[in-house]
Amino acid sequence: MATSQKSFTQQLKKYYTFYTGGFVVFVTLLAIAEQMGMSNKWIGYCFLVFTILLYAGIGIMSRTVEVAEYYVAGRRVPAFFNGMATGADWMSAASFIGMAGTLYFSGFQGLSFIMGWTGGYVLVALLLAPYLRKFGQFTIPDFLGARYGGNIVRSFGVMAAILCSFTYVVAQIYGVGIITSRFTGLEFGIGVFVGLAGILVCSFLGGMRAVTWTQVAQYIILIVAYMIPVVWLSVKHTGVPIPQAVYGKVLERLTEREKELTADPKEQEVRQIFASRAKAADDKLKGLPASYQTEKDVLAKKVEDLRTAAAPKAELDAAEAALKKYPASADEAKEQWTKDKASATGRTAPPRPHATPYPGKDEAARDTARLNFIGVVFCMMFGTAALPHILMRYYTTPSVQEARVSVFWSLFFIFLLYFTAPALAVLAKFDVYTLVIGKSFAELPRWVNAWQSVDASLLSIVDINKDGIVQLAEMVIGGDIIVLATPEIAGLPYVISGLVAAGGLAAALSTADGLLLTIANALSHDLYYKMINPNASPTMRITVAKSLLLVVAIIAAYVTSLKPGNILFLVGAAFSMAASAFFPALVMGIFWKRASKWGAIIGIIAGLGVCLYYMVHTYPTFISWFGTTPIKKWFGLEPISAGMFGVPVGIVTIWIVSLLTPAPEKEVQELVDHVRYPSLAGDIDTRGT
Repeated sequence: MATSQKSFTQQLKKYYTFYTGGFVVFVTLLAIAEQMGMSNKWIGYCFLVFTILLYAGIGIMSRTVEVAEYYVAGRRVPAFFNGMATGADWMSAASFIGMAGTLYFSGFQGLSFIMGWTGGYVLVALLLAPYLRKFGQFTIPDFLGARYGGNIVRSFGVMAAILCSFTYVVAQIYGVGIITSRFTGLEFGIGVFVGLAGILVCSFLGGMRAVTWTQVAQYIILIVAYMIPVVWLSVKHTGVPIPQAVYGKVLERLTEREKELTADPKEQEVRQIFASRAKAADDKLKGLPASYQTEKDVLAKKVEDLRTAAAPKAELDAAEAALKKYPASADEAKEQWTKDKASATGRTAPPRPHATPYPGKDEAARDTARLNFIGVVFCMMFGTAALPHILMRYYTTPSVQEARVSVFWSLFFIFLLYFTAPALAVLAKFDVYTLVIGKSFAELPRWVNAWQSVDASLLSIVDINKDGIVQLAEMVIGGDIIVLATPEIAGLPYVISGLVAAGGLAAALSTADGLLLTIANALSHDLYYKMINPNASPTMRITVAKSLLLVVAIIAAYVTSLKPGNILFLVGAAFSMAASAFFPALVMGIFWKRASKWGAIIGIIAGLGVCLYYMVHTYPTFISWFGTTPIKKWFGLEPISAGMFGVPVGIVTIWIVSLLTPAPEKEVQELVDHVRYPSLAGDIDTRGT
């Protein structure tokens, strides 16, 4: 069997070497076509169609109706390739698109995500991966059901897996929508469903088998796409093609530019205008409901006066449009004016120093920033060690030893991107601050207008003080476009923009595949097969899994079209929920025999419940959706760090309830021993297949 596995690994290396060479040739041909006059739109279509057809081809070739192949890729994925697939599974739209954007805006504070996400894999290697592989089933609820006994804890595991995975997959599909709409000209909602087709062609036909081999291909595309623009910018600004080592020089120049913008009288003028707007919105809010009717009457009188005076049509149309746009009720006015106040207030402050840790006006503000930094590190770390779609990957290796080694390769492939993201953020920010800010509106580069046409929330520049010059406070740029726009910012050929879009698409699709598979498998395997129809045939089990996959994907696409929040928050929320629900039950289930069934059940409910309560009462979008009453943030922690409360509550609850309830049965305690002491050499346990 060892010889067969070695031959399989060599065959894979040959296939992916040919694949990489072919992709390089494809990009080269498109570059030549661009020089010969191919339009940007057609370059975008070529990248979109080629990559989706490529992933579809792998999905078709990997189609299967075997249960073990569909759920865990036959447990024969070599450590190196499993590490690459895990890297792609991990490099979601948040990592590829959102990470550099967060670093662009937050500077030092954004490093909390990198520290948390990479540190989480240390926890995976030490506390979970080898033990779950030794257990050898298909899903995380599988482990909870076997370890704690009964279907109740399995059911809560299924619900928690669906909740955090669904939140995460919405973020990925949102990223897909942004990419396809920008680079093909499709409307955002249509782009979402086009991207959805790309997701389904991989996971629908072959399950984990198809997803694994597709993710390896996707990782190659995304890492090449991420590296090229940042290396180019590094050469442009420093002459050295190793951005990770030399971007500090550019950071020094960026710091000087930030000081110039802070002291610029024109910048101060624009910030003062926004301060006046914020005060005006605040005054109207304080005057409700009378202020609502007063302003409405003023608008109505203006329209009537213009009609009476036979004013020019354009002026009358503008006044009528303003009246029509005016909120229909005092409640709507309150909501709109609150948003206006927040938007204006956010643009009154000078640029945040990129290299300053824990920024704030006073010591209390700096303490809050420091606590939020720690909170993000905590939630991302423990969430990483509890996300079902990542932990499932370690069921696919041939042995426990391979599971350990694949964690190392996962960290290596993730490191390549995370070590580069801070450099990309600094280099792109310096270009924006020097090539856009301070320039004439008439001289704005083409990429600015292109991105403004996609969505004003992603990029908007309005001449507030009417001086014809772009000030920093007049520019609103979304973090979700920093990476995608970097090639255009750097002046690279458009084919590189298409390549980066293909990389972002690969990152979003690879993670979405894994997440949809996690949800569908939890429903089909844990709910349908384990609880509803234990006698279902393998064919029926796979059919149910595929049907559920399709349904979940369509629902996720619909929710995405509502634009529930930015990518990074949605991902962070998923991590907090996973940490709160799964980490205490998984780790205590492995390392503490006394952990009981009811301890796990109540611990999952308590941890996840506290996490959700905090998020839906502090995050504006959730407050609006669910009609909840806003609460004061506990210790000043942002809603993305809700897991800071959920994880300790879960651990303490499991500990107390387990001590108050009967100990697990002997068979369960023997299972703990079986899982805890894996045979590192040659353990190819395939329990549950």
